[in-house]
Amino acid sequence: MTDVEFAEQFKKRTKSFALRIIRLFQALPKNEEAKIIGKQLLRSATSVAANYRAACRARSKAAFYSKLSIVVEEADESLFWIEILIEANILPESKLADLKQEITEIVSVVAKARKSTSQ
Repeated sequence: MTDVEFAEQFKKRTKSFALRIIRLFQALPKNEEAKIIGKQLLRSATSVAANYRAACRARSKAAFYSKLSIVVEEADESLFWIEILIEANILPESKLADLKQEITEIVSVVAKARKSTSQ
């Protein structure tokens, strides 16, 4: 797989994750804490996809590294909010396991890409 093919596939993957989080947000309980945590998760998850897309359009290695850094931070924050939804008993872990696994993998891939960019 070429770098261009990987980037296109990963753009689709991060966008798919964002869309899954949107659907999760729509299905959250209608209480105040779920709304607040849900909005935080919605912001960070959609930022992952948007900033990865921006990274692919970066004009320099420095800009690419900077955008990847944002993706890592937002992906890790998304993982944090998913963990909070579980640990606060807003949703059972069984309903969030796939999303948790997906964002963990995204964090890993982007962190590795960022590390190799800095060298």
